[in-house]
Amino acid sequence: MVDSYSLLRPWLFCLDPEKAHNITLSNLDRAQRWGLLEKLVSKPIADPHTLCGIQFPNPVGLAAGLDKDGKHIDALAALGFGFLEIGTVTPKPQPGNPKPRMFRLPQAEAIINRMGFNNDGVDACVARVRRSDFWNKGGVLGLNIGKNASTPIENAASDYVLAMEAVYEIATYITVNISSPNTQNLRALQGEEMLRALLTNLDEARKRLSDRYGVRKPLFLKIAPDLDLDDINLIADLLLEFAIDAVIATNTTISRDAVQGMEYGQETGGLSGAPVRNASNVVIKALKARLDNQLPIIGVGGILSGADAREKIMAGASLVQLYSGLIYRGPDLIAKCAKALR
Repeated sequence: MVDSYSLLRPWLFCLDPEKAHNITLSNLDRAQRWGLLEKLVSKPIADPHTLCGIQFPNPVGLAAGLDKDGKHIDALAALGFGFLEIGTVTPKPQPGNPKPRMFRLPQAEAIINRMGFNNDGVDACVARVRRSDFWNKGGVLGLNIGKNASTPIENAASDYVLAMEAVYEIATYITVNISSPNTQNLRALQGEEMLRALLTNLDEARKRLSDRYGVRKPLFLKIAPDLDLDDINLIADLLLEFAIDAVIATNTTISRDAVQGMEYGQETGGLSGAPVRNASNVVIKALKARLDNQLPIIGVGGILSGADAREKIMAGASLVQLYSGLIYRGPDLIAKCAKALR
């Protein structure tokens, strides 16, 4: 698919980024329905990894944010990912932030987005998951949950519990997103008092749901790259205290040091792609040192090559996830990363 994508990319990059995103996913859906994707993409790399009681067919996953509503599950699964994470979904539908809200910075192989958890609501997403072939055939599917923008931050736990209750039965694992910079005050949940309160509520909810469904679903926490060492150590300690199963490092950054002077470089939102690579790796290394292999780390941020994926593993990650790298390198990046890690 790399040759096809290299021909398509200049055209796609002439379009508004959000429009190009939607066109690309719609065409992937068509290609998958017509049986074309299996002819265009590399055969999925078999390299099983078992973490948190889950067998991942290979260690390269899709990061949350690309398919917020679970509208494109089967097409994305056909690209060769070992697992998919969809969302962020919120209890109620919401439109997200005003457009334009996504910007490319090709000089830096980066993207800035301030989407703001735009989604159709958790119930609509769950219904789509149930209709997907990938889910019905037992594919590894993570559900990433967040709070509605209209919910005051002091009531955030109630939204996370509602979303967890809605996705619990269908999710392979559940990711709690407290690190997007695009919902006002959300990152305040990474502070000790608010994070402890949130994890207390989620722990109690998971116990109830485990009893109801007869299975304890793994719970992951996704954190920001803009944390200092004290913050990272505090979060690591709380992960262990509340028996969180894994940590995803990291989300997008609010730093603009790497894109100073570039067109769109000062747009508000989360910066992803190559500029977040090193910050993500620093957080992974700090987590590894503090956690001492007591729970796994999933590395995401700035992976644009197989070497970048290996660097995440060397820093301490057990699995990796891709998003912005796909925009710049195309779907062939999936197989390249999987081969590099195998």
